[in-house]
Amino acid sequence: MNAGPRLSARSQGSPQRHPWVIVPGIWDSDPDHWQSRWQAEPGVEAVRTAPTSWSDPDPADWSQALSRAVASASRPPVLVAHSLGVLAVTDWLVTHGDRVAGAFLVAPPDPDAPSFPTAAQGFRAPTARVSTPTALVVSDDDPYCSADRATGFAAALGAEVLRVGARQHVNVASGVGRWDEGRQLLAAFEERC
Repeated sequence: MNAGPRLSARSQGSPQRHPWVIVPGIWDSDPDHWQSRWQAEPGVEAVRTAPTSWSDPDPADWSQALSRAVASASRPPVLVAHSLGVLAVTDWLVTHGDRVAGAFLVAPPDPDAPSFPTAAQGFRAPTARVSTPTALVVSDDDPYCSADRATGFAAALGAEVLRVGARQHVNVASGVGRWDEGRQLLAAFEERC
């Protein structure tokens, strides 16, 4: 795979401040997704959640997979979630937030939107404030969640909002590639954890 230009040491977070737990959305993140690319960077300490219900997501299974991944980290990690993974994380943080250093959440889907996958109907919009340092990355033209709805989720969580402009769902289809901008946002967020 062509990794493209190297990131600066600053944007790579060298040395990495916290291990990461990668929490993909429905169907997992393929090798070209920014989550997979970041996880594959040399020197990165990261583990990916491994629920058994990728294509027919069960919230309890995803929560258990998240707990297992966090427990396997060498020290309190930063959760790096995308899409449906964001909803799994926000629910998990309510009771387990003391186990992690922070949560970097990208492109949440809106469970009340018509575009929300029928298979994921058990997942809920965030409604509870969390004490964990949390940043919610919001795209202005995400087809799965309006920017207003996403900023409402952030307000409910007590999360910092990071607006990234028109990046659609911040995935392979949106053309962000390795998403260096996001990697820099994560490095800056880790400094605040």
